[in-house]
Amino acid sequence: MLFMGYLLLGAFAGMLAGLFGIGGGLIIVPVLVVSFRAMGFEPDIITHLALGTSLPTMIFTGFSSLRAHQEAGAVDWMMIRRLGVGMLIGAWLGGMTANQLSASTLNVIIGCFAWAMALQMGLNLRPKAERHLPGPVGTGIAGTLIGWMSALFGIGGGSLTVPYLCWNSVPMRNAVAASAACSMPIALAGSLSYLYAGWGHADLPEWSVGFIYLPALLGIVLTSTQFARVGARLAHRLSPKRLKQAFALLMLLVGAKFMLFS
Repeated sequence: MLFMGYLLLGAFAGMLAGLFGIGGGLIIVPVLVVSFRAMGFEPDIITHLALGTSLPTMIFTGFSSLRAHQEAGAVDWMMIRRLGVGMLIGAWLGGMTANQLSASTLNVIIGCFAWAMALQMGLNLRPKAERHLPGPVGTGIAGTLIGWMSALFGIGGGSLTVPYLCWNSVPMRNAVAASAACSMPIALAGSLSYLYAGWGHADLPEWSVGFIYLPALLGIVLTSTQFARVGARLAHRLSPKRLKQAFALLMLLVGAKFMLFS
């Protein structure tokens, strides 16, 4: 029954990844926290384990979503390469940073971020296209910051990458496609850092590799990859305004869960 829940979670997170260019981490992490608590895992590592399990799912989700965006001709590989190197570095550092923080501190950080995302999506706040992308160094620095924050929050980076690219006059369609591609280096480096940080931890449950819980990872990946492609196709056909409002409400609840009930 619990594995079926992971399958459903993967389907929902994958759909969001393709539709909005986000990795689904803000859905996956809180559900995993609740699941791990119900299973009696050590409280001090539950949030770290949820973050570490969330990130590798986005390697698969991002690849599946990217294929659909590539078929639609929306991928700018030069821009992705410039961002990707910095994101690799930043994501590794983000995972290392999370390992130095307590579970309660991480809960507050994630809760604040969820509320910020709720405001951004609910009010449809978008940065004005006031400038253009900087050169390779500036873009690399931006990628490093996005990667660091993404690994710290256990997300694929779409909720940070898309606004940044729109601010730099990148069309929304191309920004979402770039976000799908950039989620993979973030997820890869972030996953390795959580694996390294948790390796040999005395309180890890069975079937864990570092701060990655393999049964949850498998269940989520089995469905998220398929539904990411569905979501990416819908992104090119539908106006997601109502879905964004519903997602904003969900983020308010997620933020409340981490801030008030952790």
